[in-house]
Amino acid sequence: MYHEILKRLRVKKEVTQHQLADVLGRPQSFVSKYESGERRLDVLEFIQVCKALDEPPSDVIQLIEKGSKRGI
Repeated sequence: MYHEILKRLRVKKEVTQHQLADVLGRPQSFVSKYESGERRLDVLEFIQVCKALDEPPSDVIQLIEKGSKRGI
């Protein structure tokens, strides 16, 4: 699922949930909830998260597509 990929990208970049939430102007619980799958992101939120992680949304979508083909 996309939330797992976004979490892996955040961890790889050594960014905490709190730091990401600050960049997004959201509470830390926002990041926690979408990373755990408790909350879904709409398209605009997804793009904001990708940009905050300095990842092109199209690249993240490709990772999601690859993961869904592998059953991740």
